[in-house]
Amino acid sequence: MGKIAIQKQDSVKLYKIRKTLEELSQKSGRGTELISLYVPQGKQLHEVITSLREEQGTADNIKSDLTRTHVVDSLSKVVQRLKMYKKTPERGLVMFCGALPPEGGGPLGSEVVTVYEIDPPKDLKTFLYRCDDHFHVDILKDMLKDDNLIGFLAIDSKDAGWGLLHGDKIEVLKETGSGVAGKHRQGGQSAKRFQKLREMELTYFFNRVAAITKEYFIDIYPIKGLIISGPGPTKEEFINDNYLEYRLQDMILDTIDASYSGSEGIREAFAKSGEILSDYRMVEEKKMVEDLFKHINTNTGLGSYGMKEVISYLKNNVVDRIVITDDTNLHRVEATCKRCKNIQEVIVERPQVIPKKTEFLNSPCPNCKSTDSEVIEQDIVDYLSLIATKTGTTIEVVSGKAEHGAMLSSIGKIGAVLRYNPNQ
Repeated sequence: MGKIAIQKQDSVKLYKIRKTLEELSQKSGRGTELISLYVPQGKQLHEVITSLREEQGTADNIKSDLTRTHVVDSLSKVVQRLKMYKKTPERGLVMFCGALPPEGGGPLGSEVVTVYEIDPPKDLKTFLYRCDDHFHVDILKDMLKDDNLIGFLAIDSKDAGWGLLHGDKIEVLKETGSGVAGKHRQGGQSAKRFQKLREMELTYFFNRVAAITKEYFIDIYPIKGLIISGPGPTKEEFINDNYLEYRLQDMILDTIDASYSGSEGIREAFAKSGEILSDYRMVEEKKMVEDLFKHINTNTGLGSYGMKEVISYLKNNVVDRIVITDDTNLHRVEATCKRCKNIQEVIVERPQVIPKKTEFLNSPCPNCKSTDSEVIEQDIVDYLSLIATKTGTTIEVVSGKAEHGAMLSSIGKIGAVLRYNPNQ
């Protein structure tokens, strides 16, 4: 038994990759002109560049003038970007490039060749080059799946339940009754015979539990660790008599005394396994949100929430850590007057970005009345990250689907733990 080692991941980096992949998944080309390139760790970049130049030669044979131009230009842009690297990054490199219509759409020929570079979250093993009518993002999406799966078995002599901790949720997979008689015998049976029958029923139940556990946690879900819980001594008897397959026996992280077995036992065991799973992301997120609410509820002056207040404290270098849900879906739109440099900004939900940008472009500057403005947009996490880098603030993006994410959503999906009480 021991503590499972979980590789730490940068929650902001993972959030940005997910957002980019969501965006790329919705894009499509006019023809087969969108390039997806996966360069695995250790592959020589000069080999990749040579291969892409050969593809450029092949692209000259494309009949459609517009498609040919888009493919050749996209390949040229990818080659230029690859030349900026001295060698393949440690984990590999992923590029997506293609001629995409401007935001909000546009006529044929208005496309702009755009390139996206992504540092993969795990070691990339696969080389892939595709020129298609869509971007091939599935390899990266698979990398984002949490492979640190933890199995839960909650068992007593009456029933058993199986659960799985993965990503942002604890999921109950199955529960079943034991069919084992209670400890008090029925009339007409000798105590010895009753005990013998009960032991046979319990053995059959344990074998059935062991088979289901193997099916779930070896065959279907390759777990990294197993936590077994339940009331009374049944769980210890199950473990000590080696009913589990040897690989699962070696994965046992801890046994937990709990009041329940079955599905309720799974949830109770998770609530009590904080120490053993302290490095697990879902547990980390839960602790961060609980710490924020502790400061808010006890009026320490160190808890802040609401986008406007948090940004204000962040700009004034008061914030130690920001916690924000991954489903916030807010963007900052900024308009800068080219004549007087006056800046207007507003934070809106994603569907309102294009209308707001259009409004800024068509409205005169409130300072000098000029109608020549430059308008940009940023995902709210990108914006917060830029300020946080200057102030040494930590940003943690947590799941909006989990229970702790729902708690954070109730106060505006963002909160902050401050370095000191600014009101003292």
